[in-house]
Amino acid sequence: RSGNAIEPLTITELAHAAAAFLDTQGIEKATLVGNSMGCPVICEFGYLYPHRLERAILVSPAGGIHNQPLRRAVRQLSHDGFREPVRMLRVAVPDYLRFGVPSTFRALTQFPSLDRLLGLDVPTLAVAGTRDPLMPGPARIREVAEQVEHRVVFVAIDGAAHAINFSHPGELSNVI
Repeated sequence: RSGNAIEPLTITELAHAAAAFLDTQGIEKATLVGNSMGCPVICEFGYLYPHRLERAILVSPAGGIHNQPLRRAVRQLSHDGFREPVRMLRVAVPDYLRFGVPSTFRALTQFPSLDRLLGLDVPTLAVAGTRDPLMPGPARIREVAEQVEHRVVFVAIDGAAHAINFSHPGELSNVI
């Protein structure tokens, strides 16, 4: 809700916008926490501004090959809707109506999420729910985390779906 762009910003444009925001606040280096699409934005931020990212906290990192093709991502999203608390509808539905499911998921599915994650050179925490249909299973996430040269800590929150920050805020804040 920070403005009314004609077109939704791309992941790269969102990373530049985050850097510009940090500039306006006088913050040279930061630990960034992102949920879902915020995770590729953090990874892109780390790619574009490696000297400005202190740590990355990736909560339910969406995007990449697991969500391809687009119809698979939409199907995953519809499954997730039944796993989230009903009260989340008043948060998610207006956002999807405003930005559009196809444009959001097209950006996510086409972004090189795994490459950017593997390229991060900062301590990283990845958090996923065990009931998140938009994410691979915890075993696959651990396998990917082990490929990263720097330390990646992975935590699975039992029973959580995709919107961990909404459904399990206490557990998430404790993990962070």
